[in-house]
Amino acid sequence: MSTVDTWLLNPAFHDYLAILKGARNGFIYGVKVRFPHALVMSVLFGRGDWITRLRAILRATKEHGFNLAKFVSLYKTILLLQRKANGGKERSCDTFIAGLIGGYVVFGDRSAVNEQIVLYVVSRVLASFLPRARTHNPTSSASATGAAVRPMPPDARYFSVFAALSWGAVMWLFKHRGETIQPGMFNSMTYLYRDSEVWTDLRTLLCYNK
Repeated sequence: MSTVDTWLLNPAFHDYLAILKGARNGFIYGVKVRFPHALVMSVLFGRGDWITRLRAILRATKEHGFNLAKFVSLYKTILLLQRKANGGKERSCDTFIAGLIGGYVVFGDRSAVNEQIVLYVVSRVLASFLPRARTHNPTSSASATGAAVRPMPPDARYFSVFAALSWGAVMWLFKHRGETIQPGMFNSMTYLYRDSEVWTDLRTLLCYNK
């Protein structure tokens, strides 16, 4: 094993290198998620010439990647500081505090990209309160034994109600309070529900919007 590998695998440096690796993974994940999304949205709903659209795609991809990198590194740094302040032990509230500070610093500034990320997180937080498919809770037993926790799907009955309420609410908002809906979703819904109401001939009926 080389000197560099020995240094990298030294437990004394693990927590610090994990911050660096977290930033790297955050950036790569952000780019992988945002680039195809921005590309599709630009093709479907973009305005201006293709150079302008390409710049918008790259700008959104860069923002998503760097913001996730900053959040992961900041989150891990705050967790590490809290552990050191608590004698090397992690408390249950440490993750909330680290996420709270990281979310405010990184995603607190309102932008289209940040709004989409926050809304995505909010939807997952709300959905986590749905009862799971089984009554047995693997989280407690797994935490006690040190085993990895695996996600469980929501109970199908509760998910049906959750889906119905979600779609009922968003369709009502689109009709009566469209200005409150996130712009990306508003554009998608306009394409689906309003643009499909207008055509002048066979081409604008089947090939493209008027």
